[in-house]
Amino acid sequence: MPKLDAIDRRILEVLQDDAKVNIKELAGQLNMTKTPVYERIKRFEKEGIIEKYVAILDRKKINPSIVVFCSVSLETQKLEEIKLFSEAIAHIPEVMQCYLMGGANDFLLKVVVKDLDAYHQFSSGKLAALPNVGQIKSTFVLDEVKRSTVYPVLD
Repeated sequence: MPKLDAIDRRILEVLQDDAKVNIKELAGQLNMTKTPVYERIKRFEKEGIIEKYVAILDRKKINPSIVVFCSVSLETQKLEEIKLFSEAIAHIPEVMQCYLMGGANDFLLKVVVKDLDAYHQFSSGKLAALPNVGQIKSTFVLDEVKRSTVYPVLD
């Protein structure tokens, strides 16, 4: 794992806040010239610290939708079964995030669909149809209190 100094962390913080900030402005904030800032960013990209640049959309301004968190328990927790489920879930567009969990449930999914009917179609038609799915528990989001894509860059 690469060692990050204070300047590296500051660059990553600024880029997470605004990935479109220009190098000249960023260098000015850091009291540096453009070249070393540019070189650090290129190093972050090469090392995979910066995976990609994306636009973050406000889902409420695009389409009406609901967010559902699904806890999924598999019938068997064999490594091969977990791998098969993980590979299958990666190709389902309604699933925004998927985590392999320890504890009561095997997976936690963040799902976005148009409405309750669409969720019913998703849960019974796609999710429950996957092999080895034992139980699905759903929790519906009423209000989004905090949403962040900023990963804390710790010392």
